Order: sequence, then structure tokens, then C-alpha cells
Amino acid sequence: MLIGEYSHTIDEKRRLAIPSKFRKELGNKAIITRGLDNCLFVFPEKEWNDLSEKLKTLPLGQRDARGFIRLILAGAMDVSFDSLGRILVPDYLKEYSKLKKQVIVTGVLNRLEIWDESIWNEYKSRTEKEAGNIAERLGELGV
Repeated sequence: MLIGEYSHTIDEKRRLAIPSKFRKELGNKAIITRGLDNCLFVFPEKEWNDLSEKLKTLPLGQRDARGFIRLILAGAMDVSFDSLGRILVPDYLKEYSKLKKQVIVTGVLNRLEIWDESIWNEYKSRTEKEAGNIAERLGELGV
């Protein structure tokens, strides 16, 4: 299970060190892609394959399904770890997620999320203020 929140930096060559705790669960390579809320998703291969299988079942005739599949799959790229545990963040993904030098790497059960630090802090603050309302709505769904 991928959990936790870590502050890191992206160097001038777009390399980002992934915390060693996460690398153990990711294995030798992972898949990085556009995420939601202006972050990037990083999936272990097994989780990526599971997600891909689910995406195959979405109806091709539905515009939102096509758009979501394109967002996730067209932006995806295999990444490998160098000897220091770093991955290379492609320019188009760095631009999409507005990553600057300081980033936050979070574990979210089956994936990592990579956030620009300022965007993460803003998102987290907003979500923390709404935690009670969010919990109530999730309770209605049986969570």
C-alpha cells in the first residue's frame, strides 16, 4: 500500500527522486501519466495493467469515456529508476501539472501523486476545511 506525503525537488534536468519506501512497492519501473486536479499519477505496473483493463470496458461511444481514456493513456510513459532512485518527468507532464522546483510526492493506496508544492498546499487546505462535509457525503455512499 502506498501512503504518506514527502517533499522533494525536481532538478534542472527534470529528475525527481522517489522516496525509497515507494520504490520498494513500485519495482524497477512504473508508469507516469496525467492525473486529476493538476497532479501526476505514478502507477506500479500491476496497478496500471488493472486500470487499463477497466478502461477497455468503458463505452467508446460516450464522449466523457473517450476523453478520460485519452487523458490517461495518451499522456502515459514508462519510467525507470536511475541508481539514485530518480525518474525523469517528461516536459509535457511537468507543464500539465505546473511543477516547479519544490514538489510533493504522496502515496494514495495504489498510486503515487506528484504535485507542485504550492498547488498541493492550496488543495490540501481547501480539502481539510471540507473534511466533515466530504465524510458525510461518502457516508451516504456507504463508505
